[in-house]
Amino acid sequence: MDSLIEISRLQFALTAIYHWLFVPLTLGLGFIIAFMETKYYRTGDEFWKRTTKFWMKLFAINFAVGVATGIILEFEFGTNWSNYSWFVGDIFGAPLAIEGIFAFFMESTFFAVMYFGWEKVSRKAHLVSTWLTAFGTNLSAIWILVANSWMQYPAGMAFNPDTARNEMVSFSEVALSPVAINKFLHTATNAYVLSAIVVIAVSAWFLLKHREQMLALKSIRIATIFGGISLLVVMITGHGSATLVAKVQPMKLAAMEGLYEGQKGAPLVAVGMLNPNKAPMEQPGQEQDPYLFHLSMPKMLSLLATNSTEGYVPGINDIIRGGYEFTDIEGNTYIEPSFAQKKQQGSLAVNALKEYQQAKAAGNDSIMAQARQTLDENFKYFGYHYIEKAEDLVPPVGITFYAFHIMVGLGIFFIALFVLYFLYERKNRLESTPWLLKLGIISVPLVYICSQAGWMVAEVGRQPWTIQNLLPVNAAVSGVSAGSVATTFTIFAVLFTATLIVELRIMFTQIKKGA
Repeated sequence: MDSLIEISRLQFALTAIYHWLFVPLTLGLGFIIAFMETKYYRTGDEFWKRTTKFWMKLFAINFAVGVATGIILEFEFGTNWSNYSWFVGDIFGAPLAIEGIFAFFMESTFFAVMYFGWEKVSRKAHLVSTWLTAFGTNLSAIWILVANSWMQYPAGMAFNPDTARNEMVSFSEVALSPVAINKFLHTATNAYVLSAIVVIAVSAWFLLKHREQMLALKSIRIATIFGGISLLVVMITGHGSATLVAKVQPMKLAAMEGLYEGQKGAPLVAVGMLNPNKAPMEQPGQEQDPYLFHLSMPKMLSLLATNSTEGYVPGINDIIRGGYEFTDIEGNTYIEPSFAQKKQQGSLAVNALKEYQQAKAAGNDSIMAQARQTLDENFKYFGYHYIEKAEDLVPPVGITFYAFHIMVGLGIFFIALFVLYFLYERKNRLESTPWLLKLGIISVPLVYICSQAGWMVAEVGRQPWTIQNLLPVNAAVSGVSAGSVATTFTIFAVLFTATLIVELRIMFTQIKKGA
């Protein structure tokens, strides 16, 4: 069973990582293309038409590959995680259905007009199609991120004991939860930053080769402004993400900082290395320092998580022990239960569900009512029944910690990059500054690493949960053999890698051709 869970997680992670290699460029490049075509529409200058067509070719290549990996990702919910799909299908399936029926068809339809319709429709109709394609790709992202956010914070739902499924009771609570709104804004603007840096890098290569210089300089100007504004939103929503995580997934926040013992005025680690021998709930007198070394900013974690420099941030051990005052996302303040208490409540809920179904089969209404009441009172911690020991609540601290700090560190680097490109472009000094142009090219793999690191924090940091507090991965996996999943994992790994290589070769060939 353990091997099945691990290989299933690994396969889904592989597919998600490859899919996110293609999606973010599409999300941001669509708007950059739309800005450029708007310039063409307003001025009639053929230069802007030629520039738009060049970037549109790169958009098209990336769009096609992203669609293929996305379809596989959605199928894996049914093949590898069928228990999860049954448990939440009525809710999780809704945003995915909207994404497929509405958003995907919208972007696909207008993409065809945008790419093939230059001489077939009017300039105005073509411009509208380009903008709708850009909005359509982002509309698809909205619904995917709504579904993901619901897994992190299951809102707008009720559990139906007759079907043993969660059902949606408020679509607006699912789609407009603070977690969903913040996640979309943070993820989308992260994608815009990535797209801007790719445009800067390609343009920088042209300038180093003394080719397409006007296209490169104009593209850098648009990308620098677009990326800089987006990065500002990323910073704001990043703070919002930390505040929300502190309220709905405090264990993730503790893992992000390697924080084992909570405190008021908690510092934020700027640079550090974890002690690999550190473990949760160590015996008294045998506690090890969580870090081999670290440089921290006093009270900044409390400020990030609670908007107060003196706010209390619980550590990994505190969350297991419970007993501290906690305020949830709805503003309710209570004493946090211990793991043992949560597990007890989860077992009460699971057993009450069994009693309810048995009483229903026997036609015993009074027992049904009692069991339903017990189930409702304890359902908040339903998933804890399937957690064997307290240490299983702790996500991989090393991956979460380093991914978070890589993401933040690279974000600071990108601030400097955009400022430098903005200043040097305004002073017409880019062409005579090869070190800055090379820095722009080097930034492409860095921004992809940063983007992937963000998803690692979000997804690895919430383990062991597929749905926070309600369904852990060991209860969500399909009843298939580990060998079958391992086989498809190998096939996907080879297929995705080959697809990535082919896509890069096509992209590089198209860039070398120029406009």
